Amino acid sequence: MGSKSVVDLIEASSGVHFSGFHLDKMEAKNSEVLQPKTSAVEHAHNQPFVIGVAGGATSGKTTVCDMIIEQLHDQRVVLVNQDSFYHSLSPKELTRVNEYNFDHPDAFDTEQLLCAMAKLKCGQSIDIPKHDFKSYKNNVFPARRVNPSDVIILEGILIFHDPRVRDLMNMKIFVDTDPDVRLARRIRRDTVERDRDIGMVLDQYSKFVKPAFDDFILPTKKYADIIIPRGGDNHVAIDLIVQHIRTKLGQHDLCKIYPNLYVIHSTFQIRGMHTLIRDSQISKHDFIFYSDRLIRLVVEHGLGHLPFTEKQVITPTGSVYTGVDFCKRLCGVSIIRSGESMENALRACCKGIKIGKILIHREGDNGQQLIYEKLPMDISDRHVLLLDPILGTGNSAVEAISLLIKKGVPESNIIFLNLISAPQGVHVVCKRFPRIKIVTSEIETGLNEDFRVIPGMGEFGDRYFGTDDDDELVPV
Repeated sequence: MGSKSVVDLIEASSGVHFSGFHLDKMEAKNSEVLQPKTSAVEHAHNQPFVIGVAGGATSGKTTVCDMIIEQLHDQRVVLVNQDSFYHSLSPKELTRVNEYNFDHPDAFDTEQLLCAMAKLKCGQSIDIPKHDFKSYKNNVFPARRVNPSDVIILEGILIFHDPRVRDLMNMKIFVDTDPDVRLARRIRRDTVERDRDIGMVLDQYSKFVKPAFDDFILPTKKYADIIIPRGGDNHVAIDLIVQHIRTKLGQHDLCKIYPNLYVIHSTFQIRGMHTLIRDSQISKHDFIFYSDRLIRLVVEHGLGHLPFTEKQVITPTGSVYTGVDFCKRLCGVSIIRSGESMENALRACCKGIKIGKILIHREGDNGQQLIYEKLPMDISDRHVLLLDPILGTGNSAVEAISLLIKKGVPESNIIFLNLISAPQGVHVVCKRFPRIKIVTSEIETGLNEDFRVIPGMGEFGDRYFGTDDDDELVPV
């Protein structure tokens, strides 16, 4: 994994190791104009970030979890093990313990696990049992108190098996380790830590562990967002995951504060494109290409927040299909000049859309002087997609939004689209205009002493339109 370039990761991310982009689902009611559902999104913003770590027994899941927790030392992180939710064996089962399959989904009390996770996600402390692998009971040791946290890591061999448990997770990791390595580790663990005979360990492996892995555990690998070969030995993969989690946690915290802030679902493909366009050594051609791809994703996500009506059409087979018809009264407004880079993506998604222009002076008065505006005459009757790839201090955005409101555009009809947003700008815009929507692809670290976004991507307009090129133009 460490030997591949970012471009390789992008091209290889179509379902092999990394998840792709998932479109939001829409719901509609009969014959009425609807606004996209936000209650579920707002509820999610008040929840902890849940990471699932699955894989075969002794694949290195616990090591991976410990390394993630160690590197996320500045976050409140708790670990919940699926092993804690084994059923206690009955006296009859204990007499035939060698015939009990501990790797089968029925060996776990999934209902108790779901109940515990529901309480944690609602901010309640819980007591988690500690399973004794020698007596096969849950009441031998005192329960472990687990308090609400920013991050919950849920670890276990079968945590991806039940769709209800999978749906709890913001990120799913599968630890993929060679079967021979897993068997050697299992023999060492069960003979030393659990006082079992090696013959019993091998017999249990051949009768239950390997078949259960093939039947129940390995098939869940397809649900993983990330697959880590070699487990805890793969430091490059774990470092990438921790960086990704840190980014998501920063976005997560801001979204908790502002329910009108939407960060598009981040994948390693999207993060790879961000890596490319932020690289100061990238060619102009590649910068434009990957910027356009990201801009298109942001525009499409923004269009998903428009109101829609139910619509029925007749398909070529003569059948009736019930779908939706999006709002047609909309327009784009680009903040000159960087915002003009987003116009092509908007036109590609909305054929014939009207696009207005706003020019704001960004120097001397901290971006507060309006220089020029040309907007559709009927803009007050339209939903407006405001375009600017960078949200820095928020001053230019405030000036542009204020102008739109003066022109009669309802605040709730404005959707502000950008590629990256500094937290300072998000605070300024969302506090001033709590009813607009901001759609972005990534939240930045902050601003430097010159009020430039960091880590940022430089002067976006100059890089996109080529005006940062010092080479002399040669007429041809």
